[in-house]
Amino acid sequence: MEKRNYANISMNLEGKSAIVTGGSLGIGAAIALKLAECGANVAINYRKHKEEAEEVINQINAMGVKGLLVQADISNYEDAARMIETATNEFGGIDILVNNAGINWDGVIWKMSEEQWDSVININLKGYFNYIRAVSPIFREQKSGKIVNITSINGMRGKFGQSNYTASKAGIIGLTKTVARELGKYGINVNAIAPGLIETDMMKNADESVRTAAIADIVINRIGQPEEVANVTAFLSSDLSRHITGECIKVDGGQYI
Repeated sequence: MEKRNYANISMNLEGKSAIVTGGSLGIGAAIALKLAECGANVAINYRKHKEEAEEVINQINAMGVKGLLVQADISNYEDAARMIETATNEFGGIDILVNNAGINWDGVIWKMSEEQWDSVININLKGYFNYIRAVSPIFREQKSGKIVNITSINGMRGKFGQSNYTASKAGIIGLTKTVARELGKYGINVNAIAPGLIETDMMKNADESVRTAAIADIVINRIGQPEEVANVTAFLSSDLSRHITGECIKVDGGQYI
């Protein structure tokens, strides 16, 4: 067996290619930019936010790697398969899949409509299945690959008024663990990241009293940054995490312990 110098393994992703869903805003944009910063070519999708997505691609290209923008509805399997095929043809292969896109449509269970439930489940959970299902044959054949699924601490603890959202995020954790078992023997790592409260545009514009109440639940006494989720994603996309699979890593500042 070839002996490897593990001391020289780094987060260098040069020569790798990644797909990041929901990469036009917030956490997804930070992840796409971090992977590009580490040397990977990056494809992102958009559904509504074309201008923001184009700006992310421009920043990726400016780093000297390839950026690819694809319009795709992640809840549609044909769109997912088409995006993976397009990225594979453009980059010459795919090594990393980051499932990030998601929505929320809150309501207490006794008032929640079937449309609310189905919309959230179809994007947040079925969307992840679509991309994993489409990329798995490629990863199996090449006997390597990294899959990182962005979930939420609310999928671990539940949250009032979010039965659809928390069910989808809990489902992602179960999906991650099962797919890790199924794909592990092919050299594929499958992990999840569960962010807590992260600084989004909505949170930046929130009233100070809302921010203070939110921070009260966080042990390290501040709201997380999208880049902090992106850093863990880059780690899980690199060879540094080669012996980690089936895990769900919280990035929440101790919000849920």
